[in-house]
Amino acid sequence: MRIIQFALLIIAITVSVSCKNNNEPTVSDEKGQYFGEKISDESAIGYNQLIAKMAKADEVEAVVVGRVESVCQAKGCWMNIVSPDGQTDEEMFVKFKDYGFFMPMDISGKDVVMRGKAYKEETSVEELRHYAEDEGKSAEEIEAITEPIVELKFMADGVILKP
Repeated sequence: MRIIQFALLIIAITVSVSCKNNNEPTVSDEKGQYFGEKISDESAIGYNQLIAKMAKADEVEAVVVGRVESVCQAKGCWMNIVSPDGQTDEEMFVKFKDYGFFMPMDISGKDVVMRGKAYKEETSVEELRHYAEDEGKSAEEIEAITEPIVELKFMADGVILKP
């Protein structure tokens, strides 16, 4: 009998943890809402500075300020970042370490500070189509994706959503 009760307790804990809303901030203060690990924005560099560093390196560990261009509309599990000042139109695809947190789906146009690793990677046609579907693009737009691309990516372990 105790084994069954213990098993039910383990199942209940597992379900409650897996159903946790990963879109909720861990902390909020005057600097913004924190997702993932609580990070500091003190050593943050601008998006354009990161682009310049990536021209000389394969990977860069950094704290970066950017503007959200788009967010996964399925659950907030990725976002595209652009320069807040519009000086470059290059987007950066951002995912979240170990899928440990997601971002709210209504933050396009808002500024964020992210800590993590920037790198370049080829993205397959299948994956590009999946992301286009997540973004809510039309069937025609999805079918138009026929070539893989090498893109700038970022694996974030913490994000501050600025007020």
